[in-house]
Amino acid sequence: MIELSLERRELLDVLRQVRAALARPGNDFTWSSWEDAAAATMEVDAYITTLEAGWLPPRMELAVLFAPTGPIQEVSLQSGWSEEFLALSDRFDRAEEKVYEVRSR
Repeated sequence: MIELSLERRELLDVLRQVRAALARPGNDFTWSSWEDAAAATMEVDAYITTLEAGWLPPRMELAVLFAPTGPIQEVSLQSGWSEEFLALSDRFDRAEEKVYEVRSR
């Protein structure tokens, strides 16, 4: 495995926690862009794999996932874990800013 910076490890940790939340039984995907948990976790898994390989996923794609009324928030609202999502989204925002700002320098 590639040695990742602290910032990238934080981003990876957030994605893993989001993936675990999306994989919970009983989640409601009705208002999200995903059909079901398998589709949601497959998309997040691709971003996790990309980061683990030392690459950065497209910033906008990740930002859309965590955006207000984005697919993760829609699932969290319909499934009873919206407070958890807000905490993960805050962590994502901080990690994303550091990871992608470091890259642009």
